[in-house]
Amino acid sequence: MIPTADTSTLPPPLALPDHVRINSDSTVLATIDQPQVTLAIWQRPSPLPAPDLTDFPTIRFAAATHSVAAAVRDALGTPPLQPWHETLASDVARLAMLYATWTGEDRVEVRIERVTGNGCWKFHADYVGLRLITTYCGRATQWLPQGATDDTAPGALSAGDVGLFKGRERAGDRAIIHRSPPIAGTGEDRLLLVIDAPWPEDDA
Repeated sequence: MIPTADTSTLPPPLALPDHVRINSDSTVLATIDQPQVTLAIWQRPSPLPAPDLTDFPTIRFAAATHSVAAAVRDALGTPPLQPWHETLASDVARLAMLYATWTGEDRVEVRIERVTGNGCWKFHADYVGLRLITTYCGRATQWLPQGATDDTAPGALSAGDVGLFKGRERAGDRAIIHRSPPIAGTGEDRLLLVIDAPWPEDDA
């Protein structure tokens, strides 16, 4: 007889809340259109190496989706760019197009920044309709299931994962609660991408 492992003392697997969808196929992002879903996570490895972020600038712009790659390249400075810069520009452009698929926006607001502190370390919901977040390197965004208490352990994306987060404009009081991981004092770096619909002043 082949012995089997004794699983009687193992903790039960964590149940995925019914308002969260996670999959290694990018099509999982389409589930954000389901009324009950407030967070859709595409699990993937980071497309970037572990880059030196010492001189990485904070980048923020609004652009037509088809112009995003060029806007990222321009923001990174004059050539020659590092090889991973081109990978970053291409990936941001791809994610901007995916974001546009579920918002109908032909322009997007893009923010790419190096994070060394705690950022938005308090759990909160965003006052937006839909926000795309990915962390290319370093610890990634943490989230809470609905009805969480002070004792609830947060879930977390991993580096490279792409999350679509429903904010209060779409989900009201059911908007997904999340935060930046607290890393102040650890010496850690994060490279964060956030894509939104254009802010009102960009629509003028």
